[in-house]
Amino acid sequence: MILIADSGSTKTDWAIVTGASQPVVLNTQGINPVHQSREEIVRILREEFVSLMASNPEVQKLRSSAILTPQFPLAVYFYGSGIRPEMETLMTVLLRETFPQAQIVEAHSDLLGAARALCGRNEGIASILGTGANSCLYDGKAIVEHTPALGYILGDEGSGAVLGKRFIHDLYGGILSDNIRETFEKETKLTLAEIIKRVYRQPMANRFLASLSEFITNHLDDSEVRGVVVQNFIDFLRYHISPYCRQDLPVSFVGSVAWYYKDELHEAAERLGYKLGTVLKTPLAGLIRYHQI
Repeated sequence: MILIADSGSTKTDWAIVTGASQPVVLNTQGINPVHQSREEIVRILREEFVSLMASNPEVQKLRSSAILTPQFPLAVYFYGSGIRPEMETLMTVLLRETFPQAQIVEAHSDLLGAARALCGRNEGIASILGTGANSCLYDGKAIVEHTPALGYILGDEGSGAVLGKRFIHDLYGGILSDNIRETFEKETKLTLAEIIKRVYRQPMANRFLASLSEFITNHLDDSEVRGVVVQNFIDFLRYHISPYCRQDLPVSFVGSVAWYYKDELHEAAERLGYKLGTVLKTPLAGLIRYHQI
């Protein structure tokens, strides 16, 4: 009876794994010790999650059939975007306080979670492509090397935020056609002035830029738009994967950007001589598989 969590800043997916039935997945708000206080994290764990456990019919069915005993969980594995090395101890302590019956409690970064979900216990290169981007070289047990995630201003090539930034740059820089620009402004109701305001004068510019992916996805039949996507992935491979000097290993991905642009990702990998490995929208299914073996 184990509990596995995949947490981002927005939401946390919790998988209740018993081995006797399909995993039950619950959702709470995100947990990130970099941005949240100890008290806020404790509230989410002890109130929000426990309340969901009490009200969820699938959980109640497991309890009534004695599959889920009072000793649940025997092990807790938490993976999160804010679990830096200096935060692992704090998160582990909070989880132990919430689940004192657990014999095993571990808190790890989302990057290790991605590596375990994608590569299992095999050597490989694991990457995260969502609003931001990250990657690592994984030896089947631990991360042995990774290029720094510098954020969308200094880096994050391959991410949704940089895809949006590159698209706007090319759209208003005269690289993309007037027809694409006119279509974009008509469908999104955005003007250059509004885009400048959203990027430079309002918070969460990275999320705004990443949201432009919806338009891009709907216009991949246009070769110019598709070219922006492919080039974004080529830059990711050049800046974040080539430093590992391991073209013998498959490059696997998790995240919405990788998932929705699989064909373009495959083309970029082929151009640079990389083998595309597993591509997952979220790491949870892979983490369940990893911890059940």
